[in-house]
Amino acid sequence: MTTTPRLGDWLTTRQPFVLGLFRMMLGLLFASEGAATVFGVLDRKASPTGDWPFWYAGVIELVCGVLVLLGVATRSAAFLSSGIMAFAYFTEHQQDGLFPLQNGGLAPVLFCWGFLLIVFSGPGAFSLAGLVGRGSGARPVASPMTEQAR
Repeated sequence: MTTTPRLGDWLTTRQPFVLGLFRMMLGLLFASEGAATVFGVLDRKASPTGDWPFWYAGVIELVCGVLVLLGVATRSAAFLSSGIMAFAYFTEHQQDGLFPLQNGGLAPVLFCWGFLLIVFSGPGAFSLAGLVGRGSGARPVASPMTEQAR
């Protein structure tokens, strides 16, 4: 038996921290999309208030993006965000081509799958819910592969 740490073990111990950073960056980017749509910031024209579906999508993006960024109600906000991005892709982009590079839907696809990852993996480290004791923050994830290897 060797005592030398393996790269896989080293990476696994840092997984919650990288996941937390990924969640925060995804939330920040999503919230900025919503803020641009609702308030007309970041060199984008605001969508008229109440304009279906764009203004409502912008509000959802802003609110859910902030929740994901902070790590509060993370899985619920990520689930809603993933769904709204799937809706956006299929209603606004899919009609212009089969692949995201053809139809300009790369961002919605990446957001959709990124949020779906957060739904299943949780908030990771640095979540506000984890700091106040309601969530798991940096709890290590048990993997069936690591259990079989032991």
